[in-house]
Amino acid sequence: MTVGFVTFQSVEQLTNAVQILKKNPSGGKEIKIVDANRRSHQKAHDGALVSNTGTTTENGSSPTTPAEETSVLESVSSSKKGARDAVTPLANMTYIDQLEHKNQSMAQILKKLTRNARKACPPAIPHPDWVFKSKEIGGLPCKFEGILESPVVNGYRNKCEFSVGYSLEGKKTVGFMLGNFREGVTAVEEPVNCPNVSEISCKYAQMFQDFLQPSSFPLWSRIDNSGFWRQLTVREGRCPAEAVVSQNAESQISEVMLIVQVCSTGVDEALMKEEFDKLSAILIQGAATCSPPLPLTTIVVQDHKGISNAAPTDCPLIPLLVPKGDQLDGTTEDKIRIHDHISNLKFSLSPTAFFQVNTLAAERLYTLAGDWANLNSDTLLFDVCCGTGTIGLTLAQHVGMVVGIEMNESAVSNACRNALVNGIKNCRFVCGKAEDVMGPLLTEYLGSPQQQAAASKSNSEIDDASKNEDTIGCASYDGENIDSSKQRNDNAEGQQPMGASVDHPTCASEVDENNVASGEQNCGEASLVNDKPIETASDNSLEQGKACKDGSSSPNNNVLAANACQFKNVVAIVDSPRVGLRPTVIKALRTHPRIRRLVYVSCNPDSLVANAIELCTPTSEKQEKNKGNRGWRSMSSAGLARQRTKSMPNSEPFIPKRAMAVDLFPHTPHCEMVMLFER
Repeated sequence: MTVGFVTFQSVEQLTNAVQILKKNPSGGKEIKIVDANRRSHQKAHDGALVSNTGTTTENGSSPTTPAEETSVLESVSSSKKGARDAVTPLANMTYIDQLEHKNQSMAQILKKLTRNARKACPPAIPHPDWVFKSKEIGGLPCKFEGILESPVVNGYRNKCEFSVGYSLEGKKTVGFMLGNFREGVTAVEEPVNCPNVSEISCKYAQMFQDFLQPSSFPLWSRIDNSGFWRQLTVREGRCPAEAVVSQNAESQISEVMLIVQVCSTGVDEALMKEEFDKLSAILIQGAATCSPPLPLTTIVVQDHKGISNAAPTDCPLIPLLVPKGDQLDGTTEDKIRIHDHISNLKFSLSPTAFFQVNTLAAERLYTLAGDWANLNSDTLLFDVCCGTGTIGLTLAQHVGMVVGIEMNESAVSNACRNALVNGIKNCRFVCGKAEDVMGPLLTEYLGSPQQQAAASKSNSEIDDASKNEDTIGCASYDGENIDSSKQRNDNAEGQQPMGASVDHPTCASEVDENNVASGEQNCGEASLVNDKPIETASDNSLEQGKACKDGSSSPNNNVLAANACQFKNVVAIVDSPRVGLRPTVIKALRTHPRIRRLVYVSCNPDSLVANAIELCTPTSEKQEKNKGNRGWRSMSSAGLARQRTKSMPNSEPFIPKRAMAVDLFPHTPHCEMVMLFER
């Protein structure tokens, strides 16, 4: 279904357009024209709006004034709550009561998995044992082990995004919106009473707010999508745990990055640069004159011209303050970064890189995920949606090899840097969408599911086949005769926009430094080999990289070495985005028989349940084709997941084993959920 929304400046213009559209079908198809439901904020701010039937008059398109930004409607609704209530709605409860509230909420969400798996099960197939046993534990799909509390409750956020707008009184304000924009609320209130925000972040928000008062550059208007100043983001980096003497969370903050988001459309470049110079001087001086002085590492401007403040990762960045020693070499993002620490590992963070907002609680989260993954030196760990590599690098010392997957190129660059800084060599990071690269990576390291069946052939058969096959990095591809160069190109499709052929050995330490071609990371993949990042490699180095540790290159010796290097334990840890994993990623995880254990980490338990339905529901031998999208708009995420199970290839389902929540967000209803699946 293709839908377009059109706004007209006058009734006459609208009427003419409707007549033209009705007379001119698109590709032989009739265009259906209906009235659009006006967005509530437009109802609140527009006096009289034009509808598709042309029954009203004005659309209120004149420039927005501060008075118009805070309507009577939002004044009434916002009078009931402030920023504290909007951002931290549980702040008035004791922390023990907050944990109990979340514990009960998570238990109810988990019960949805049992109910939906029962509904999704094909008629001819009996329900799995865990569904029957759920009756013994109150309808839960597995043992729910409660909620793990956060080590720090107040001022825990290491990243705060402050909106720029007008208060209910019409004052230029830097803080949090008092409600949802879709409900017509645009008023902003200062963050001083929000317990999850550090005093350092509050002070920088106040400095920026003071700077805006005399500024001639307009604030961004969410009503007409125009203006200059949009948002302030404060990112904080903490020093290592052993360097902290005081138990005060504020004393751990040693680095700060300030990101000022603007929209430069229609603004004179010279005037804009002059304004940035003033802002930089004010912030630097303000940090130095505070008592005690505030840490300030870097200041960067993000020039974003989109409607939403959620800017893409490739948005232009303008550095105003660069950390000492970084003025000369590297890209812009190389120069503007701060550092944080988890489990005594140092993590380099660029402006757009993902990092859990509660550092100390994240350490508990990753420890829990690693414990449940049952890792050892024979483990091949897939870190899906790896971000800056925090989970994979934290657990790297316990596994044989880590393969991280992340679509944010900046985050992958950070992950490689983090591995290098911490001296971690058994890792590889691939830049690309998980749904695009997960399947090829599983095939690369483990072979296809069909090849897994062929792997059980006798040693003599393998020896004969190996004479005509290519052995890559201590892992032979059995079964089908696959041209290795073609395999690399196919796997890299969509990952390597430059079209370069890249190969990475399974055992990273097997390639010599001299065989690695250095260069900028632009091929969508990165690895660490002997402390150096791998971005590209020549054909010669690829051939040399195929030899095993003992230096032998004969087919028989390669096969023996392949058996020695074979990973006996294949585990996937998924740190999914809020919307969950895409169906293609779920399919890749579900249908590959070598993945016996999966640890799923989610900030949105509803999407976890939807993904778990597809992972755990038995499938029939005969796939049922999708019958179109009719009715999908009215379906819940769980309902959509039930529909997708009908087209899931016949494969062994996972079994939910354990679940536990981790409170990364005190004073809010949200928490992380960790769930273990096995088969």
